[in-house]
Amino acid sequence: MTLSDAVYLAAGIGALGAAVVPQVVFRRPLSMPMLFLAVGMLAGLWAVPTVDPVRSRLWVEHATELCVIVSLMGAGLALNRPVGRRGWAGAWRLLGIGMPLTIVATTAAALILGWPLAPALLLAAVLSPTDPVLAAEVRVGEPTDDPDDEDEVRFSLTAEAGLNDGLAFPFVLAALAVAAAPAGTAGWAAEWFLVDVLVRIAVGVVTGWVLGWMFFRARPRALRLSEHMEGFVAIGATFVAYGAAELSRGYGFLAVFVTACTIRAAERDHGYHKVLHGFTEQIERLLTVFLLFLLGGYLVAHGLPSLTWQGALVGVLLVLVVRPAAGYAALLGGATGPQERLVTAVYGIRGVGSLFYLAYALGHTGLFAAYADRLWAVVSFTVFLSVFLHGATAAPVIQRLDRLRRSSPTPP
Repeated sequence: MTLSDAVYLAAGIGALGAAVVPQVVFRRPLSMPMLFLAVGMLAGLWAVPTVDPVRSRLWVEHATELCVIVSLMGAGLALNRPVGRRGWAGAWRLLGIGMPLTIVATTAAALILGWPLAPALLLAAVLSPTDPVLAAEVRVGEPTDDPDDEDEVRFSLTAEAGLNDGLAFPFVLAALAVAAAPAGTAGWAAEWFLVDVLVRIAVGVVTGWVLGWMFFRARPRALRLSEHMEGFVAIGATFVAYGAAELSRGYGFLAVFVTACTIRAAERDHGYHKVLHGFTEQIERLLTVFLLFLLGGYLVAHGLPSLTWQGALVGVLLVLVVRPAAGYAALLGGATGPQERLVTAVYGIRGVGSLFYLAYALGHTGLFAAYADRLWAVVSFTVFLSVFLHGATAAPVIQRLDRLRRSSPTPP
């Protein structure tokens, strides 16, 4: 059997597994990402060739980039709740309070453990975005009007993940600016805040809104997405939104999510949303399986051997202490009860977005070259820890929360 034959066999098994495994593990203390990450680790133990993201950075950057933008389109299409201050209050709190607190605390932890400021800030920035796609139980499912499928926990985590994949970018760019600036100076801060925070976020939001509106309101009617019931046009819309925003110097991730939310809001009861969402979910699942398999092999071959106890401690603190504490503090005073607040705070899953941001940052400056192996080791270990810890506990925790919600007229 040649290598190409083995690749075809592995790809076929992975594609079939992506279809079968979610049904097998649904509502069990398992998840599809857990199984494929474990399979990748076993393959690494058997000396199967692995991908080293330090040496194959460009390839890893674009593969993770594709996975993220497809998942963002699916997340935005799934959300039925109109965008607003009150309806999205949980997501706004997690973004405006929880995310900065997480970045500050993670940076402080890395500094205390001996990391210089710029690598510590970069590590905190790339680990700041959440990624509920790696645990289906804590995200909103397909487009539906069922209130049980868009409870506050699922909605807040899905909306947060959709928006913070774009909002993490300013902090990644801040780390690059700190690394490039003379020691002890902050002359970069004003331009960073004006351009990388205000302007680029605004461009991403406006681009996404305009494109989303056009996709459902364009004239002639033949140009409207709603007139074409083919799922693959969702990928076309995703690429157009991302490319247009990036070429306009905005945040493409933010534009994709806003485009999806605008399409969803245009005609909420249109059956086409399910077609779009279903296709993007299938592509997303295939890409996730592929990337997690490779991540597992990398962990065994390179990641875990390069991991120091200080790096491991940063990952453990982030998953078990920093994110839960920051998320809970952000949601205090909101409409959710203490149990929903705790679950939302704890299940800030780290995933593919973190891998993309690190690959992106290392490709846009050589100033972190000496820390590349350590950064990849910590980030991959943190994703590994999150996938297994959250994947094993999400199903029973969410099921219990659902039972409490149905048996009580007030939030648990």
